[in-house]
Amino acid sequence: MEQEETPRLRIAGIEPESFVDGPGIRMTIFTQGCHHNCPGCHNPQTHDFKGGHFIDIQEILDMIDENPLLDGVTFSGGDPMDQAKALIPLAREIKERGMNLVIFTGYTYERLMDLMHERPELFELLTFADILIDGPFIMAKKSLEIKFRGSTNQRIIDVQESLMQGHVVLHQIQLDEMKARPDLVMA
Repeated sequence: MEQEETPRLRIAGIEPESFVDGPGIRMTIFTQGCHHNCPGCHNPQTHDFKGGHFIDIQEILDMIDENPLLDGVTFSGGDPMDQAKALIPLAREIKERGMNLVIFTGYTYERLMDLMHERPELFELLTFADILIDGPFIMAKKSLEIKFRGSTNQRIIDVQESLMQGHVVLHQIQLDEMKARPDLVMA
């Protein structure tokens, strides 16, 4: 009888508890590999697709299960969408545990939708996400005054609402921020 292979993911590292990568207390998984190469990226060490190390999905799930304080998990990077197929089983398990899932990507939501026919795993991964923080980091639009993002062109998207309505729906977090600070409106 053949033993089923445990899914593995190439990562740069894991932050067991983060307060800056999404709402609440969350574990952040930094995937390895990114082709966007945004000038000024705060994680340039995650760009090399051959860097980092492999980790079994079960090892990550064990870490999640050991911390009852976690509200959710964030996939950051690198660009998690470049490992969408490997992340799907982990995303499924995160949702089965009743946790929220945030995904950071240098792709825009619209580009992901355009790519979903040739890469259906992108769409499947999105079906598990609560929030997508999309778009490349743009140094000229850098701001330290916005939540969870590095530059004002990046959006905090309510993924489930966006999928249901067929267009981008900004998450309430960003809508509240725009109301409180109209000077920080997306540009």
